[in-house]
Amino acid sequence: MELSPYAQGGWRLLGDPRRFPRRPFAALLRAAFRSLLDDPQAALDDPDLKDIDPTVLKHCHAAAAMCILEAGKQKADISAISTCLEDCKLDKERIEQFCTEYQKNKDALEILLGSIGRSPLHITDVSWRLEYQIKNNQLHKTYQPSYLVTLNVENSDSESHPDVSFSCTMEQLQDLVGKLKDAAKSLERATQM
Repeated sequence: MELSPYAQGGWRLLGDPRRFPRRPFAALLRAAFRSLLDDPQAALDDPDLKDIDPTVLKHCHAAAAMCILEAGKQKADISAISTCLEDCKLDKERIEQFCTEYQKNKDALEILLGSIGRSPLHITDVSWRLEYQIKNNQLHKTYQPSYLVTLNVENSDSESHPDVSFSCTMEQLQDLVGKLKDAAKSLERATQM
């Protein structure tokens, strides 16, 4: 099992007992599983997490969620999870705590991942708008333009057609458009053969 550098950085923060003492660590694990399996909106409202820096908290929550999903996707066993978390400098107690929580929620996670379906989504339309952010949620002035992009998609496995929305900078949008053009060219060459 392998995690992205961003997720590994989050787990290194989670492994630091000065940043995440025992109770906040356990609360964050519960919140990560709860946000994936039960209620995405009630993720970080635990009182044990109130003293953690919000930026660090969000980073670590995302890292925990990525690890949970990756373990579920690969149907990883405890030794694979332990090895991955050892590489991120977690101590044995925290690794065991994560593995216990994972085992408790493994069946529900497999059901969730199985419900996503096997066929990829098909993009039917794209809409976008320019947003200009003046301040962030810490009230710091940012003055950053960003694009809000919505992909209208359909899934051949189900009746519902969820929209996929995301926000990105101009550079990220240009990168996405370039990669899509490269993919279209590759597909075009493959069909000509």
